[in-house]
Amino acid sequence: MHSAVFLDRDGVLNEEKNYLHRVEDFVLLPGVLPALQKLSTAGFALFIVTNQSGIGRGYFTLADVEKLHAHMLGEFQKAGVSIRKIYLAPEVPDQPSRGRKPSPQFLFDARDEFGLNLARSFMIGDKLIDLECGWNAGVQQSILVRTGYGSGTEKENAGKLANAVVVDDLPAAAAWILRQP
Repeated sequence: MHSAVFLDRDGVLNEEKNYLHRVEDFVLLPGVLPALQKLSTAGFALFIVTNQSGIGRGYFTLADVEKLHAHMLGEFQKAGVSIRKIYLAPEVPDQPSRGRKPSPQFLFDARDEFGLNLARSFMIGDKLIDLECGWNAGVQQSILVRTGYGSGTEKENAGKLANAVVVDDLPAAAAWILRQP
């Protein structure tokens, strides 16, 4: 069974922009590509798990997001980074949803589809719902990055982060993961 790193998108991989959906607004955060390269080289399968309620709110279409994702994956591919799959929940928070974080369903789907060991896998995000998704799935560790909404999440939820690792950014999260036995 393989280990994986599950990544939230906005605020973790790219700059947080309210309801990002346009390629021209997509900006990778510093150090993301080398961090993903290191995780990939170490044998981790990489997945993106993202809530995109702007689709459900009618702000943009699934096709807009798919175009953005194709651009993002192209940038990753140029750097030799392969994302196995992007799991996307388009629903708004109050709509029923099979996979919207904090639901662990997409992590279970990835486990079943790719033969993953969730107990040896990691979830990285900038919101409490990202961490809860990982905890609900039984990952080895949920990691909060201070990029995106992460600093605010850390301040607002200090009492709920006892089981989380908190680091500055994705490169620091990757370094922490790679130090684990």
